[in-house]
Amino acid sequence: MKFCIVFFFTFLSIQAQDLSQAQHCGYDFTSYLVLNVHEEGASTNIKNLKLTLVDLDGNELVNTNNKYSWSDDKKPLTFLFNYRIDDDATTTNNAENKKERWFFPYAKDNYFLPIINSFPADQVKVKIEDVDGKENGGLFETQIVDLGYFDLFVLCSNQARDYAVQFGRKANKPLEVILKKK
Repeated sequence: MKFCIVFFFTFLSIQAQDLSQAQHCGYDFTSYLVLNVHEEGASTNIKNLKLTLVDLDGNELVNTNNKYSWSDDKKPLTFLFNYRIDDDATTTNNAENKKERWFFPYAKDNYFLPIINSFPADQVKVKIEDVDGKENGGLFETQIVDLGYFDLFVLCSNQARDYAVQFGRKANKPLEVILKKK
C-alpha cells in the first residue's frame, strides 16, 4: 500500500513539472476571424467597410463580460482593417533598410477580429456595410455572411482541436466574401 501511495505522489509531481515547463503561445486562448472582402474579379480588399458580428436575428453582437472576445467589453464586435507596422532595420532611414510587418501577421491586407477560442461561430453572422459610399470605389450592397467553426484562425490549439479541424476545409484561411455594387 505504501508503494502505491509513493508511486501516486511521484507520478503527480512529475506531471506537475511537465505542466509548469509547457511553453505557451503568444496568442493563448485567442482566435481570429479574418475576412477577405473584394469585388468580383478583383484581388484587393475594399477598404472603409463596416463589418460587425450579428446574431441569427440580425442584432449586433455585444461583448458583454468579455463573453466573445478578451477586449472591448460591453461594445459591439466590429472588425478592424489590418495595418502595417514599419520598422527601420538600422538607424538610417533608407527605404531599402525598412522591414514591413503587419499588426496581425496572419491577416495581411484583410479585416480581422480577435475572439476567444470557444467562440460560437455557427451561431453568428457577419454584417458588411458600405458606410462611405463612393469613396471606396463604389456603392456596395449590404451583405450578411454565415460563419462556421472552420472560419476561425485558431492560433494556439491542442491535439483534440487539431484533430477536429482536420476533417473540414483548410483552417487558418481568410473567409472570402465578394461584394456586389448597388
